[in-house]
Amino acid sequence: MKVALFTETYVPDVNGVVAHVQTLKNGLEALGHEVLVVAADKHCKHHYVYDGVLHCPSIEAKKFYGFGVAAPYSRKRLKLLRDFDPDIIHIHHEFGIGLSGIVYAKLYGKPLVYTLHTMYDQYIYYIAPRPFLNTATKFSHQYERFIAYNANMLTGPSAKCDEYFKRIGVRKEINIIPNSADTEAFDYTRFTPEKKAERREKLGIPADSMIVCFAGRLGKEKSVDVLMEFWAKTIKREDKLHLMVMGDGPDKEALMLLAKGLKIDDMVTFTGMVDHKEMPLQYSISDVFASASLSEMNSISMLESMACGLPVLQRYDEMNADQIQDGVNGYLFNTAENMYERLMEIRRLSDDELAGLKKQVRDSMYDRGSISIARYMLTIYDKAKEERDARKNDKSNRQKFRIAQFTKSDK
Repeated sequence: MKVALFTETYVPDVNGVVAHVQTLKNGLEALGHEVLVVAADKHCKHHYVYDGVLHCPSIEAKKFYGFGVAAPYSRKRLKLLRDFDPDIIHIHHEFGIGLSGIVYAKLYGKPLVYTLHTMYDQYIYYIAPRPFLNTATKFSHQYERFIAYNANMLTGPSAKCDEYFKRIGVRKEINIIPNSADTEAFDYTRFTPEKKAERREKLGIPADSMIVCFAGRLGKEKSVDVLMEFWAKTIKREDKLHLMVMGDGPDKEALMLLAKGLKIDDMVTFTGMVDHKEMPLQYSISDVFASASLSEMNSISMLESMACGLPVLQRYDEMNADQIQDGVNGYLFNTAENMYERLMEIRRLSDDELAGLKKQVRDSMYDRGSISIARYMLTIYDKAKEERDARKNDKSNRQKFRIAQFTKSDK
């Protein structure tokens, strides 16, 4: 099967969608399928194909994740897609590149699969002035309904997608396919104690501190401020806990000032953006992954940390509560006190108990590898073909009915 994956962001960008698309591509290729990633590229002037990626010229949208925004139509892009001749169009974004996927699917009658990665009504404030938030939100919902209507199958990484689509008026079935992580790349046993001690020393984190880490874009939707406020409220220096915040974003400076204002800056390290290749080592020196965000659907950063054996401390979110099995691969918390209790519970574990917990967490990730996700997605592609054929038959039957009615009335 030939599959075209459409995305507004791809390597060398580092984010959850990139990791998801890359993992899916690897899994499909490992199963013998041919994949073309169609991606916006802020650094190229002309369309070209290299190493399984169709690079599409774009301009950078600085206010919105720094994505490259490409024109939805290009003759050159269309020609290169025709040369590849995909059996499935799978779009992962809704902007210029995503629209071009819809255009191609419509022009050539290809099955269209749409994966929702982001609930955009929670991000409108990045691009719309406050007086226009309601109008912009309504427009975003109309736009999502348009894309959902044109897709043969819809998928998403968590139950939040189903809730979101229903809330904006989409009544189609949503196939929940959890995100995945590369369990081979994120294997903490690859790193020696010396290597980990060297990285800790480089970061200036005390050797006797338990590291609690967060990784992600530093925007208000990630609620890193909540995590820090909870930390300041309950954690004492004698607890020997250290918070490592990995990532960059519009709120980084404000968060660093907040750490000083809360008088916890000596217990918090901001690493800035970390190269994705370095993330396995960063997770391997850590002991816990923590997140207070309520905007996530199935965080790739969280999954990659779990592949490295880190139990997850996640703020309770009803729609995502099933992602963490309390006491198996992590813990849920609601309050600062609750978060502190969970952290100290882990802090008090012996070395053997902690090693057992890490293995338990990593074992919970083995059905999240690239091959498993690709196999599941192939069943969705087959369903998309069936739905496409059913639409064609229904349209043909309706046309035949109209012709018959016209002929009958003409007589």
